[in-house]
Amino acid sequence: MRLGTGIGWRPEIADAVAGMAGIDWVEVVAENVCPGHLPEPLTRLRERGVTVIPHGVSLGLGGAERPDEGRLRALAERAGALGAPLVTEHIAFVRAGGPLTASAPLEAGHLLPVPRTRDALDVLCENVAIAQEALPVPLALENIAALFSWPDEEMSEGEFLAELVERTGVRLLIDVANLHTNHVNRGEDPARALDRLPLEALAYVHVAGGFERDGVWHDSHAHPVPPPVLDILTDLASRVAPPGVLLERDENFPEPAELERELADIGEAVRKGGGPVRARADEAPAVPPGASAEARQRVAVAQTAVLSALVARTPLPEGFDRKRMGVQARSLAAKRADVVAKVAPELPVILGAGYREAFLGYAHTRPMRGGYRQDALEFAAHLLRTGSPADARARRRLREWWLDRAGPAPRTPGPAARLAGRVLSGRR
Repeated sequence: MRLGTGIGWRPEIADAVAGMAGIDWVEVVAENVCPGHLPEPLTRLRERGVTVIPHGVSLGLGGAERPDEGRLRALAERAGALGAPLVTEHIAFVRAGGPLTASAPLEAGHLLPVPRTRDALDVLCENVAIAQEALPVPLALENIAALFSWPDEEMSEGEFLAELVERTGVRLLIDVANLHTNHVNRGEDPARALDRLPLEALAYVHVAGGFERDGVWHDSHAHPVPPPVLDILTDLASRVAPPGVLLERDENFPEPAELERELADIGEAVRKGGGPVRARADEAPAVPPGASAEARQRVAVAQTAVLSALVARTPLPEGFDRKRMGVQARSLAAKRADVVAKVAPELPVILGAGYREAFLGYAHTRPMRGGYRQDALEFAAHLLRTGSPADARARRRLREWWLDRAGPAPRTPGPAARLAGRVLSGRR
């Protein structure tokens, strides 16, 4: 399947994307679209013949639990609504705890690396097979960027992904920016990784920017694509002609002309590679996927210990880099603060300049148990229980906001609407 040149569709750049020449396809975050209420700019792109692919971020196929049926059903519905030729997700875990460990469930709110062990591979393969059975179109999985490594890993990333493809027949979404991230953060050579990857299974390629701070590369999707990432793209393209290449940008959006320049640089990097076309052979998996109950439990215990250390300050398991895990913990808390501010924009307005400090203090001691909307409610309830904020008027507004959202239905006669209007307009 030939996709061509693509860009990650975001509401903030919808007009820019609509006006760009040479965009063959776009990718949307699956969880951000509703099948019955697609954004009008996205619908217009589809009417023009632009392919739209849903990209999931919450399945957690690398987690110890079997995939959630509701999340799979939702992803399948989005594929159908968008007329997508395939769907994509990540090789990652995003939650831990729960029944397998008889502990409270924990949410990372972010994609975390799975250990490259036989147990983790068995679990991943079975989870992928379950997902493939539930989805109406082929599935492709993305390699993620990681800030830390697991101790005592048994395989390289290339070996891990090669066996995953062999056992499940799944396609791959290769993110060359993530290969660069893992080079800086984990010392993994991108060329050696590409040597081992089954590039005949390539569905398409992601390209994105980031930044380096204190020897750690942060995959921000908010900065221009750096030359080393383009070099890895050229190396990949010298080995196989990518069916599609997509630019990701999630924040700090530049002017349309700058996005077009980045797309041109990406196209030039692919042309420099000039790789041969290698057709994907769709064959039945050579090894039936499966995971024992014991393997799932071992993976569950390991992932829960790591996630608990990152979000609840429990002791760090032996063998992990304490500095890198500290960076990851701070990154998770900062992302929670940013996303909660987006899903509940009234909170930063009500709390003013003290929002971020208050939320980070909350996040460091209270792990996320559900989604971001629940996190926003629990944060507000925590502030109210502790008598915050100090300003009585702000505290009253926060209480009204929380009461209107914490119940089963909005209160009459709609104080939240009145509150939002007052707060967002600056009226007292």
